[in-house]
Amino acid sequence: MTQKNPNDIRNIAIIAHVDHGKTTLVDAMLHYTGAIKADAGSMDSNSIEQERGITIYAKNASLTYKGHKINIVDTPGHADFGSEVERVLRSIDTVLLLVDAQEGPMPQTRFVLKKSLELGLNPIIIMNKLDKPAANPSKVHDEILELFIELGAHDSQLDFPIVYAIGRDAVAKKELTDEFINLDPLFDMIVSHIEPAHPSREDDVFVAQPFNLAYDNFVGRMALCRVWNGSIEVNKQVYILNKDKEKRAGKIIKIFSFEGQSKIEVEKASVGDIVMVAGLTDIYIGETITSDPGIEPLSSIGIDEPTIALNFLVNNSPFAGRDGKYVTSRQIRDRLEKELEVNVGLRVDFDHNDSGDTFKVYGRGELHIAVLLEQMRREGFEVQVSNPEVITKEIEGRLNEPFEEVVIDVPQEFSGAVIEKLGKRKGIMTQMSERNNISRLVFEMPTRGLLGYRGQFTIDTKGEGILSSRFIEFRPHVGVIEKREVGSMVSMENGKALTFALGNLQTRGVLYIAPSTEVYAGMVVGNTSKGEEMEVNPTKAKQLTNMRASGTDEMIMLVPPYTISIERGLETMQDDEYLEITPNNVRLRKKYLTKTDREMAKKKGAL
Repeated sequence: MTQKNPNDIRNIAIIAHVDHGKTTLVDAMLHYTGAIKADAGSMDSNSIEQERGITIYAKNASLTYKGHKINIVDTPGHADFGSEVERVLRSIDTVLLLVDAQEGPMPQTRFVLKKSLELGLNPIIIMNKLDKPAANPSKVHDEILELFIELGAHDSQLDFPIVYAIGRDAVAKKELTDEFINLDPLFDMIVSHIEPAHPSREDDVFVAQPFNLAYDNFVGRMALCRVWNGSIEVNKQVYILNKDKEKRAGKIIKIFSFEGQSKIEVEKASVGDIVMVAGLTDIYIGETITSDPGIEPLSSIGIDEPTIALNFLVNNSPFAGRDGKYVTSRQIRDRLEKELEVNVGLRVDFDHNDSGDTFKVYGRGELHIAVLLEQMRREGFEVQVSNPEVITKEIEGRLNEPFEEVVIDVPQEFSGAVIEKLGKRKGIMTQMSERNNISRLVFEMPTRGLLGYRGQFTIDTKGEGILSSRFIEFRPHVGVIEKREVGSMVSMENGKALTFALGNLQTRGVLYIAPSTEVYAGMVVGNTSKGEEMEVNPTKAKQLTNMRASGTDEMIMLVPPYTISIERGLETMQDDEYLEITPNNVRLRKKYLTKTDREMAKKKGAL
């Protein structure tokens, strides 16, 4: 469908809690308008996103509905990627706030909505998944209204329009009494609720602001920008202004607009559009791109500070270099430098030690770091990382640490175990409610207390619980938190693990390995339930004799191992351990492989 007016543009972002159906709805909108073909892929195009079923990276798409161009940004729902959401909100006209008709507003819903209201946006509410058996639209509507009031929404924001939808079936309606037919009610609401940008004149000053970055091997760093005023053509000189009003000149060599999920090269970018520009090699998020260096720069876009830190090291285990393609410190350094081009929530200290084989990496959370490590291993990197630690600050002479709001939905029978565990981790319960035999527990607790808990939470709730968290603020340090209730089972031999040995060891704790797994001295092969560290021999075979008696050789039944993944490893590892990550394996190991070396390191204070 042709666009009647190039300036008839609406820019929207889809925001919601994890797994409330954002990406499914965006896919349906693109398919319905013909922006992408029916057999085209999902907006979650990254392989890690597809496997996990969550959105990790903000993505852009565009569609045309009845002559109106609508730019859509699909945003992440996990708190670790919240900084992406905040930047996106500065570039759009309004948000579509997606809320599950059964679960109602959730923690991340609250976080992104608060940011939207503070920016003066008037959200459109989409109550999704109306086909759920326990959907309660009237109750969820009241909960949304209460949330708006609690977050200080003004009168025009409280008068929010609402659309009811089943994103999976690509249908929507404006009233509960209406029939579901197609998505026209949603698109009509977007077009009528949002004012398009006014067309620019020839003498208008060009003003744009980057809210995200991308990287291309041919043109280098690219900036994803919202054009706030005027227009610009390819090969025209521009000026870049930062928050300190410092200016530098540059030239835009390429401009890309969006059509469906594809980038389309264009010659000109006009007011109201969202485009990607290349040629400004040192551009950064929040700076102002303009044709007039004398204007006042736009207010800068803040980037969330990292909350955890850990060391990336060259893999030096006995199995180093077996299946990795990139194993040197130079290669790891280059990969982290490349990541910094686009991953603005990441910080790296490249001069952390004199030898140059250790890099201090700062991130937004365990999932943020785990996704980076998973990408690296898939690209062929070998690396080992230290135990994550929380970043602390000195504020007014007192040590402060990050605190999080943790919202948990669990069946009632598991709530006692959750309350007990989080209480030990310095969690303070601020709210408790029940609905449909599900307890909702709200805690405020230090980020330190939450590190390493998610795996235990899954076990305590038999996989039926939902845990979400968001950063609140830095608060005074709460002292020692006792978290580790198990010790490490450390191999003291090299070789292949045998069923006979593992059968004896599984009575002492939980195993991380299966029979025939190759092990080395110093590798952690399991944990001990009593909490002490134990040296074991997983390669020990059964003594053979000449005498055999009926019934003496019993079948050994092994419990399936607790396989160590990157996220489980980050949660499980102790301070004196490394997580070894290669393209084909994830292993836990001691920093010092032999017991003698570990004891000497403790005497010297190295552990």
